[in-house]
Amino acid sequence: MENKTEFIFKPIGYVRNKSVSVPRHWSVSDIEGELVIDSQYKDGIKDIKAKEKICVIFCFHKSPPFSQEKLTQKPPHIDAEKGVFSICSPYRPNPIGLSVLEVLEKSENVIKVRRLDMLDGTPILDIKPYVEYKEF
Repeated sequence: MENKTEFIFKPIGYVRNKSVSVPRHWSVSDIEGELVIDSQYKDGIKDIKAKEKICVIFCFHKSPPFSQEKLTQKPPHIDAEKGVFSICSPYRPNPIGLSVLEVLEKSENVIKVRRLDMLDGTPILDIKPYVEYKEF
């Protein structure tokens, strides 16, 4: 790899929830909370509607720095070591996570969601639409 460009990301908002602990993955979570989007980005969420799914890209802001020893890890629900790129561990070379959340409602700059697997205060980097795969 010759070009090792570095990127700086600035959060567009933060997660707000009252849970002390969260499940390790959105697919097994029923936790509700809010995505509080900075007001400067409010127009960017104007078309998000209740009952939709959205993909939320976030930062694992509480994860310790990554080290080469973490390239293989043993998830708590699997009885074997796996490569970091085949699991959803928060210990990653770039501490970026992705969750698919169910939109419950939206008002102004706040999106109420279900299926949270993010801690209160988690920085949100981006939101994208969830698009079902369709064979052509």
